Amino acid sequence: MDRRQFLVASASSLAGLQLGNPVPMYGAQPSPQSNGKARSTILFFLCGGASHIDMWDMKPDAPTDYRGPFEPIATSAPGVQLCEHLPLLAKQAHHLAVVNSIDGTVNTNDHHGGYYHNLTGHAPDQSFVTLGNNRTPFPDDWPYMGSVVASKRKQNEFLPNAITLPHKPSRAPYTRPGQFAARIGTEHDPLYINGDPANPLTFSAPSLVLEGDITADRLTERYSLLKNIDIAKKQFDQSRVAAGFDINQQRAVSLLMSSQTTNAFDVSQESPAMIERYGKTINGMSLLLARRLVEVGVPFITVFWKGDSESLAKKCRSAGSWDTHGNNFNCLKDNLLPEFDRGFSALIEDLSQRALLDETLLLVTSEMGRKPKIGDPRSGGNSGAGRDHWTYCLTDVMAGGGIRGGQTYGASDQYAEYPKEQKVTPAHITKTVYQAMGINDLTFLDNLGRPYSLLDEGESISALF
Repeated sequence: MDRRQFLVASASSLAGLQLGNPVPMYGAQPSPQSNGKARSTILFFLCGGASHIDMWDMKPDAPTDYRGPFEPIATSAPGVQLCEHLPLLAKQAHHLAVVNSIDGTVNTNDHHGGYYHNLTGHAPDQSFVTLGNNRTPFPDDWPYMGSVVASKRKQNEFLPNAITLPHKPSRAPYTRPGQFAARIGTEHDPLYINGDPANPLTFSAPSLVLEGDITADRLTERYSLLKNIDIAKKQFDQSRVAAGFDINQQRAVSLLMSSQTTNAFDVSQESPAMIERYGKTINGMSLLLARRLVEVGVPFITVFWKGDSESLAKKCRSAGSWDTHGNNFNCLKDNLLPEFDRGFSALIEDLSQRALLDETLLLVTSEMGRKPKIGDPRSGGNSGAGRDHWTYCLTDVMAGGGIRGGQTYGASDQYAEYPKEQKVTPAHITKTVYQAMGINDLTFLDNLGRPYSLLDEGESISALF
C-alpha cells in the first residue's frame, strides 16, 4: 500500500502507540457497575497550575503579601464566595461544589508529578525525582481516570469512550505522564482531537486521516485485503498485543466511515449566539465541543486548557497557561480568568438548559495550586508579583452528575497553604468521579491473570452527593 495515500492510525490509542510497543491487553470485559447518575464526565484541566487562593479559596483577612489585590464576591449560593473576576460563574455557583482541602503533594512539586497525581489518583513514584522532566509516560504507569471509565463502560458505537482535546500536553519529548491508559492497554487510550487557536471552530483527529484518492469505498476494499493477509503473522496474531491492535484498527475504520463522527466534531453547526456565549477561543470552543460529545454519548471527555504561548508566555513568565511565575494578578485579571469564566459558566448553563447537567459530571482541576506567599525568585521576587508552584494545597470544583451544588467542602489554613479540615487527596477526587459514573469495580487482571485494584488509596467523598 502507498503510504502517501493511506494513513489510518489507531482511533483510540494514537498516543499509546507513539510511546512504543502497544501494551498487552490485560483485564476482563467491563463488569456490571452500580447505578451512578452520570452518563458522561467532562474534565476541564487548567494546565500550568491554577491559583486556588486567587480563584476559589480566597483569604481576604490574610496579609496582603498572601491574599493579593483580588476581592471575593457573593454568588448565587449562600456561603460560597468566588473571585470578583468570575462574575458569570458566580451566577452558577448554586451548581458548584468547591473542594478546598486537597493535599496534592508530589515528591518533585512540579508539573510532571502534579499531572500524574491529579489525573490518576496515584502519587508519583521515585522515578519522577530521578528523571525530572525526562520522566516520560511509562507503559506500566497507573491509568488515567478517563481510561478507567472508558474500559468499564460499554463501547460507544461510533466514537471512542474517551476523547481528549484540544491538544496533548506537553510538547514532546516532555509529554506529561498520567493521561494514558498505560498498564490497562492502549485500546483504552483517549482519542486526541487537535484544535487550532487561529481557527477555533475547526477540530481534527490526526489519527483519522484519509489522503490522496482514498474514499470510504476504497478504504473498505483495502481493509478487507489487510484482513486476509495472515502469512508470517500467525504467531503475532495469537498474542494479546495483536488482539488490542486489531480492536484499535477496527475502531479506526468505523470512525473514518461514520457520518456521526464528522457531525459530532463540527461546532460550526452551533448558532452564532451559542458560539458567542462560550467565547470564540480555542478553550471556549473545546468546551462547546465537549457538550456535543456528551450529547452523542461519549462517557469521558477531557479538555486540557491550551495556553497562549505567543502573547502570554512573556507576560506571565510561563508557557502561556496558568503557570503564573510572574505578573500573576494581571495575567489572571486580564486574560485567564475572563476566558475561563465565560467558557465554563456557559457550559454549566448550557447543560442545565438542555437537562443534561444532572447526568453529566463536571470536574475542574489542575496539576497544582500556586504558592500563597507572593513572590517567585525566578521572576524577581516580590517585585515580579508571581506565584511559584504549590502542590501542597489546591482546590477542585465539581458540578452535575449527582453532585449537590451550592456547597464548599473542607477548608485550608489561614494562608491557604495546607488543608486544615476534611483533608482529601487526588485519590479521593478520582474515586468520587468513579462513584458518580457508577464504577465500583476497579479490578483488572495482570499479564498472569491475577486480579489487582486500579486504585487502593482514598475513598469517594460521599458528602458531595
